[in-house]
Order: sequence, then C-alpha cells, then structure tokens
Amino acid sequence: MVHKGLIIWQVKDRDILSDNERRSQLPIRTLHDFLLEIDEEWSRFRRGSLLTMIITILLFLLFIPRYFVLTLISRDRFDTFIALAIIVVLFYSIYLAFRQYRFYQRWERRIGLLLHLEEQLLKE
Repeated sequence: MVHKGLIIWQVKDRDILSDNERRSQLPIRTLHDFLLEIDEEWSRFRRGSLLTMIITILLFLLFIPRYFVLTLISRDRFDTFIALAIIVVLFYSIYLAFRQYRFYQRWERRIGLLLHLEEQLLKE
C-alpha cells in the first residue's frame, strides 16, 4: 500500500486497482471524504439523541404515573416488578440519550476544527 498525499493507492500484482475495486476494499478513499461524511451526519445524530431523550421523558411522565397507580391498586407483585423495571429502563435510556447528546456537542467543535484545518492544508 502506497500513501500519496491524502489519497490511498493499493498495488495488487503490480497493477493499480480500478476505482470500483479500490472503493470496495477500502472503507474510505480519503480523509477528506471521511470528514465530509461525518460532518453531514453529525447534526442528524445529535438531533436523534435529543429526540430520544424528549420522547423517553414524555413516556415516563405520561405512562408511568398511570401504570404505577394501577399496579398499586391491584397489589400484584409481578405488575409492581414490571412497573419498577420499566422505570429503571426509562431512566437508563434518558441517561444514555443525554450522554450521547453531550458527546455530539463536545465533538462537533473538534470535527469542525479538523475540517477547517484540512481546508487550509489543501489550499497550500
């Protein structure tokens, strides 16, 4: 494998592979393509984690009080266990969505700086 600038060339039996063969064997062609693809998807990931967090909180606020009241009235241990398990899973889901959202916020700036640095390097 020979590196030439940011473009990766792979040599097979002393012949350069065609574009289609090279694309199927390499996950990305250039660092530039990789950064552009991440930049395009980044806001979708962040919005998705925020939407997950909001929907989970709404489920928790609307569904659990009603279900939990019904389980307390019925006094069935299995129903109480299910209600508590649902509460734990919803809290954990909210926690994970919040952590994902924070991750995307923190790394969004770093990805932007990488794109800016790459643009400067390509101009030189």
